[in-house]
Amino acid sequence: MRLPILLPALALLPLAFGGAAHAEPPQKIFNLVVYGNDPCPKGQGDEIIVCARKPESERYRIPKKLREKPEPAGGPGWGSQVATMEQVQRQTLPGSCSAIGSNGFTGCTAKALEQWFAERRMQESKGEP
Repeated sequence: MRLPILLPALALLPLAFGGAAHAEPPQKIFNLVVYGNDPCPKGQGDEIIVCARKPESERYRIPKKLREKPEPAGGPGWGSQVATMEQVQRQTLPGSCSAIGSNGFTGCTAKALEQWFAERRMQESKGEP
């Protein structure tokens, strides 16, 4: 019963609070960055220009957001994790130069040769890895 009476009252509500006299927002808003003593341009008509001032030394620099490198997400990469797992498992496989597991001793000569070649490369590069 109250609904038919309430609808006309809601229709008159905007007029009671000045609904017809709403201010229109400006059509164009510009955000600019000016450097040093450069003037901020004036808006024409209904334009609004907002200026942020930065020092002259920042004029030709890469923006700060692009200068900062993002921190790597997660932990170590998959490549290093796989290499670690292979190195741990290698101790029990043939060719590992280990007393653990069957045929562990078979890789001792290969490991000695790898170390010799690494030392030789280090000497040739004058201590630079």
